[in-house]
Amino acid sequence: MSVRFAGYAAVFDVPDRGGDVVRRGAFRLAGPVPLLWQHDGAPVGMVEQLAEDSRGLRVIGRVAASGLAEAVAKGAVTGLSFGYRVTEARGVTRREIRALELLEISLVASPMQPLARVHAVSG
Repeated sequence: MSVRFAGYAAVFDVPDRGGDVVRRGAFRLAGPVPLLWQHDGAPVGMVEQLAEDSRGLRVIGRVAASGLAEAVAKGAVTGLSFGYRVTEARGVTRREIRALELLEISLVASPMQPLARVHAVSG
């Protein structure tokens, strides 16, 4: 079983649980990135489309790992997140992230950015 989903891995201008804020234009989308579960291990599917829009970093992906695909399809897993290296920021503890190198997209149980969620699922 595989499941296709769409959602936002980042939402611009809204502080995450750690106080960091990602700004529009921060993502440097140099090439494909893996789709992981909880930022760890082997890829669980693939990122089909990835782009910034006016709201944030929009993701369309496909989950191929059967147990996780079923959880996403049932709405049991809705969190999205991203792994990155900051290349430009203001502040130290509460950062305004202006540029970053994107390393991966992850489905997660509890996203750092509460608004980073899967919002559509299809078979």
